[in-house]
This record gives sequence, structure tokens and C-alpha cells, in this order.
Amino acid sequence: MKNVFRFSFALLLLVGTIEAQQRGKVILISLDGFPAYALDDPKLPIPTLRKLMGKGAYGAMTAANPTVTWPNHTTMVTGVRADEHGLLANGAITRTGAWPPVKVEPYVDKVKLVRAPTVYDAAHAAGLKTAQVDWVAIQNAPTITWAFPEWASAEGALEKEMLSKGVVTPADLEGFTKANILFRDQIWTRAGEYLIRSHKPDLLLFHLLTLDSEHHTYGPNTLAGRTAMAFVDACVEKLVNAVQAAGQADRTTFLIVSDHGFKAYKSQIRANNALEQAGLASKAYVLPEGGTAFVYVTGDELIPRVREALQGVEGIDRIFGKDEFGALGLPLPEKDPQFGQLLLAAKTGYSFSGATGGPVTAAVPQTGGSHGYVASDPEMNPIFIASGYRVKAQGKISGVSNLDLAPTIAKLLGVKLPSAKGKPVVVVD
Repeated sequence: MKNVFRFSFALLLLVGTIEAQQRGKVILISLDGFPAYALDDPKLPIPTLRKLMGKGAYGAMTAANPTVTWPNHTTMVTGVRADEHGLLANGAITRTGAWPPVKVEPYVDKVKLVRAPTVYDAAHAAGLKTAQVDWVAIQNAPTITWAFPEWASAEGALEKEMLSKGVVTPADLEGFTKANILFRDQIWTRAGEYLIRSHKPDLLLFHLLTLDSEHHTYGPNTLAGRTAMAFVDACVEKLVNAVQAAGQADRTTFLIVSDHGFKAYKSQIRANNALEQAGLASKAYVLPEGGTAFVYVTGDELIPRVREALQGVEGIDRIFGKDEFGALGLPLPEKDPQFGQLLLAAKTGYSFSGATGGPVTAAVPQTGGSHGYVASDPEMNPIFIASGYRVKAQGKISGVSNLDLAPTIAKLLGVKLPSAKGKPVVVVD
């Protein structure tokens, strides 16, 4: 019996040693608003991404509903859908007790906002070092070792450290949240480089916003969008060079992703105007999310009237009821008061707007870009690129979901995340 115990103990030690030897470092880079279809353009000026693609695996990735930034970033680090992790918008949707009945509140701590375990929680619990730069739904996360947040200021711990070493200046951080997005992406990239060189985190979550901003303003498949892609590619190159300079290249896996794709639109749907015209302005409210919108009704008995008011509105493709939410990965309002009783989906070429007054559906002066459309729309597919440690050159692959990212990171880090619904992909044992 003693020999059996000794053998079992030795086997556990061996397995633990093997896992520790295989464990590398992971850098998860999110290029907000980068549609997967853009990778099919051979003239797209993204040399760094092309190099990483050539050495690893890449392809389109399916997003989760709603195809909005915070929900999908949270799916990427939890491996579960919005009905489990609780993010349905770019912040917490809170009931106001007034009119409008809901608002989106971004300044909420992670422990109150995210309802599922994250891969960075698991990494921290395993004694690994974690870091984030401009990640979302992560405010004051106790399991992040170093943070350079979206709302950076000279009062932050990491910011103070970088100031003391001359990596950033007081002028860089003064009024940072109001600075143009190109400048902020540059500073975030500088923070990522600094973390890699100086702290060598086991897991770095990194997020850039310029491309999303340009796509919203000018639409996808435009010179502005392609210029932004070239810019974020250059930012990725700086992180890759920082890893090489830090002597970490042979143990680092890069996962380059986006949160959603993009669609162009030429008309906006002001659904609240339709409700007002039907005499329902104080009875129902529409919260726009780009290609979809949530409808909050003061009583279920009014749902048929609300449906009738919205049915046939130019640009509305479909109205989903509560019996369809489960298949979309969305919660019932009885279980999560953040969500409404109906979900509106826009047709191609249209986007929902919170504007009031004027016609219900109206053309916009300049083509814009939007996301938030139902995740089954292939134009909503984000990118997936894996390269580096424990990833072999496989070329273009298919079948990856953003549910798979958290389990993949967990496997690379040698940690457990049993709550995740996805599966590890592209990792070579």
C-alpha cells in the first residue's frame, strides 16, 4: 500500500513538473472592431499580423450576442455567454426608477460586474502574474497584478511607476480620458511594452480602440479603416519586439483577436419615435446597441401593442421574443433585470439610434459603421490569430468560437477553468 501511495505521489509530482515545464506566457491582444473578412484582402497593410499568421493559425472567429465590446471581451476571458457572465452592454445596465427606465453605467468594479470566473482569476489563484492594459469590465480587479486602465491617471500605481522611470510624462496623463484615441492607443502600447520588459507578466490582456473608432465614424472598407489597421499592426509589432528584447520569445504565445466585426449603414432607426407615435412613450423604451436594440416594457400585457408599433418599421428585420433569448445566449428579464422583453434586429444598411425627433427611419449624411448585429451574421465575425509557443504553423483554420479563448489561455498557462463552455484550440501538447 505504501508503494502504491509513493508511486501515485511521484506520478502527481511528475505531471506537475511536466505542466510547469510546458507553461508559457500569454499575451492576448484585442484589436477592437477588426472584422475577419478584412484578412481576405491581400493588400491590407498589416505586415506584423501577416508574419504571425504565417507562423501560426488564423481565421474567422464567431462572436457572442450581443456583438458589443464589453460582452464579447468578457466572453473571451470567461468562456461563457452573456446570460452567464452578466455583461449585456458596455457597462452595467441599471434600472433608474425614472424615465428613461435604464442607463448604462461603466464605472462598476469587476467583482460586481462579472458573474463568472475569469482566466485571469484562475491564473492569479495559481500564483501567476497578471496584467491588463485598457481591458474592459475589469475595474479594480483584485486578481490583476498590474493595471494600466482605460481611465488612466497620474494617481494610478502603475502610472506612478512609469512616471518615475520616465516612460510617460505628466503631460501624457493630464486629461488622458479626453485625449484623441490615436494618442491613447500609443500610450497604452507604451504601457504594454513597459510591462513586458519590466514585469514579464504570465498573462497580459491588451486592448486597442483606434480601429473601432474609425469604423464607427467612416464605416468599414474605407481608407480610414485600412489606415487604422496599419496603425494597430504597428502597435502589435512594438509588443512583439518588446517580448524579443525581454528574452521571452521562446516561451510566449500571442493571441490576436477582435471582439466583433463591422457593417456599414446608411440609415438610422429611431425606434423610440415609433413608440411615441403609437402613444407608448411612457410605457416602453428602446436601448440601442447598434445592429440590435433592447426593448423594455412596463408590463407584459403591453408587449403585443409594442410589437405592433414596431412591426413594419423601415429597417427592422426581426423582433425576438423571450422564448428565443436562450438560443441567442441572452437572459430572460425575470432572471436578469438588465435585459428587456423584446430584442430588435436591424437589416443590413441600418443601425439603431437613441436620437429623438424627426422621422422614425432616416438617412444619415455620411455612411457610418456599426456592430451589435446578431452574431450569426458573418460580418460580425472577429479575427483569431495564434502564434508562438506551443502553436504550430497550421495556416487558415475554421470553427473557432470566442468561447474557446479562455480555455485555450488556461491550457497554455497550466491552470484550470472548469466553468468555461468552450474548448482549447491550436495548442500543441
